[in-house]
Amino acid sequence: MVLISVTPIYAGLLALLFLWLSLRVVQGRFLHRVSVGDGDDKDMRKRMRVQANWAEYTPIALILLALCELQGTSGWVLHWAGLSLLAGRSLHAYGFGKTPQNVTLRRVGMILTVGTIAGLSLLTIWQATFQG
Repeated sequence: MVLISVTPIYAGLLALLFLWLSLRVVQGRFLHRVSVGDGDDKDMRKRMRVQANWAEYTPIALILLALCELQGTSGWVLHWAGLSLLAGRSLHAYGFGKTPQNVTLRRVGMILTVGTIAGLSLLTIWQATFQG
């Protein structure tokens, strides 16, 4: 049996962030009295997009992190990638969710997120090609 120990840390922390973003959507539904969709409310739409953006980027990054760990990537690289992803997703959610938006935090968050995904993608391909 192969055990992984780094990816679950970041998966758990990112899941807590997702729960917080989800609670903000639920809070917005109560606040704006919207049962389905965004009710054509700008704040509701923003809350939903912040949560959806998390859901669009985070799963593939966690899959790549787990693949790298299963392929034997060193712990410090995995932690660097996990922290980068966690910071990126947190900064993006905070910057995007503010009114008005904090574009700098949003941009830094996306750079960290996309950079982490790109790096893990290349590392996974390299390891599978040359170490497998």
